[in-house]
Amino acid sequence: MKGFLKGTATAMITPFTRDGGVNFDAFGRMIEYQIDGGTDALLILGTTGEPATMTDEEKVAVMEYSVKKIAGRAKIIFGTGSNCTANAVEASIRAEKMGADGVLAVTPYYNKCTQKGIVAYYKAICSAISIPVIAYNVPARTGVNILPPAAEELAHIDNMAGIKEACGNMEQICETMRRIRPYTDLYSGDDNLNVPILAIGGSALISVASNIAPAEVKKVAVLMSQGRLEEANALEDRLLPLIDACFTEVNPIPVKAGLNMIGLDAGIPRAPLTELEDAHKEIMAKALEYAGIKSL
Repeated sequence: MKGFLKGTATAMITPFTRDGGVNFDAFGRMIEYQIDGGTDALLILGTTGEPATMTDEEKVAVMEYSVKKIAGRAKIIFGTGSNCTANAVEASIRAEKMGADGVLAVTPYYNKCTQKGIVAYYKAICSAISIPVIAYNVPARTGVNILPPAAEELAHIDNMAGIKEACGNMEQICETMRRIRPYTDLYSGDDNLNVPILAIGGSALISVASNIAPAEVKKVAVLMSQGRLEEANALEDRLLPLIDACFTEVNPIPVKAGLNMIGLDAGIPRAPLTELEDAHKEIMAKALEYAGIKSL
């Protein structure tokens, strides 16, 4: 299927308090910040949201809160991926029942299944629900790469809305785009490649940096949709140091620090992740200034 998502989606962090709970007040402020910035969809409990460290009860509470808080003002996409297909199916069914507009499922991680296994995983999820499904390819984190032939097979599934691509290889991404273009959409899952992926026909940006800079990332997407490449490149050039700062340590460690710096209480990551190192905090502070991101 095509056309589920246009513009930008933010891969939301989950703010935790110092004593370990979910900070719903802070999360509510972040949701409003995203909507005010023009973000089209909020990806909640994706890998940036640290769901691997959360209990099922916490996840349900976050989903319930999100649906009530967003109240139809943006699309809601819940992360449901797992290295266990049965768990991913169960989570996707729950997300649909909770009111999600769609789900995003990262490829099974660590198990390192074959391409046949990847296709079977997504077919199981798609057949269990009726809402759109986004496949997520991020081999640097999962150890598994959705290669173009497998992507083409996935593209023929009725409710496969698109592939969030973060393999980092533009040659592979171009070949994937060629194969899936008539059937489903391609989304940028790598902020460093937002402009080139949009240039080859990508339909949306699923961004980590937009946690901090939602309006600016949305403007990149708008400028590209209008064919204003020079302006889009100029804005992306201003954002690139911030994007790099968001990945000086493993995501979401730096983006949580950046949110704290601009006045949104992101708290700290859950163990085994740690707080951002001081040298990287300096890099983040300089990148925020360069990008013109003001404190709230």
